[in-house]
Amino acid sequence: MQPFSDRLAYQIRHKKNPVLVGLDPRWAQIPDKLKEGKSENNPKDVADVFECFCKGVVDVVSPLVPAVKPQSAFFEQYGPLGMQCLANIIRYASEKGLLVILDAKRNDIGSTATAYANGLIGPNFSSPWGADALTVSPYLGDDSLTPFVDVANKRGGGLFILVKTSNKGGAKFQDLLVDGVPLYRHVCSYVESLALESVQKTMTKCGYGNIGAVVGATWPEQLAELRAAAPRSWFLVPGYGSQGGGAKDVAGAFDENGLGAIINNSRGVIFAFRSDAYSEKFGEKYWENAVEAATRDMISALTAETTVSKL
Repeated sequence: MQPFSDRLAYQIRHKKNPVLVGLDPRWAQIPDKLKEGKSENNPKDVADVFECFCKGVVDVVSPLVPAVKPQSAFFEQYGPLGMQCLANIIRYASEKGLLVILDAKRNDIGSTATAYANGLIGPNFSSPWGADALTVSPYLGDDSLTPFVDVANKRGGGLFILVKTSNKGGAKFQDLLVDGVPLYRHVCSYVESLALESVQKTMTKCGYGNIGAVVGATWPEQLAELRAAAPRSWFLVPGYGSQGGGAKDVAGAFDENGLGAIINNSRGVIFAFRSDAYSEKFGEKYWENAVEAATRDMISALTAETTVSKL
């Protein structure tokens, strides 16, 4: 299997943009026509509606963007049927040619971390869940990350480690000074060492490793700072759109060739028909058209304001 890093670089260059569409289904915001005759109190109904909605989003965005990011929590809350729905969507998106980054923020120690890694990471269903990449927390230390890194490198998968998250509260711990340096910088340095090691182990050709960092669009100065500190690490950048981040805010995430980052937008794309920018033109009846318009507008904004124009 070709390394995740090279597959991501190829998809970004092929689609000429780094947009990552987050699949975060919320019952209340899904178009009413998809919920007709269904009940939020029936997990099977919810799973059926979520699957129909997310597959509809995938159908729209698969020709336009390189990847999607299902958020596991929105499915897990509905139990086994929700999890089966998630598995179906991962498979469907993969069959449509999209890379799938599973946002599950997993981690633990020893054999538990190994079990998470074996189950979740592995494209072409070399793992039961079949995700191309996974988000993980570094809080338990380097030995807790090793199983994820090993499985990702072995199976052609990827890993995105939380470094500087988009929420304001993240600063409470992430900005603490350790030996005079913010904790997030220490974590980023370690991520960069893993990325460089994966370049050497898997012989990636794009210049980036299979191990990357999650760095929020809501911290533009730190985003640029970390890009300079981690030239071999892909960045997964949340916080664009509904959390306030824009194209100018994420400009520092990219290298001079428009690579190095993938920018997530969830609610701003999948529920675009409910926003002021698209509701009047499309409304609920044409929600898929609103998804397409929001995706294209995001691509245009990134192209205009960042080095994505050089792809």
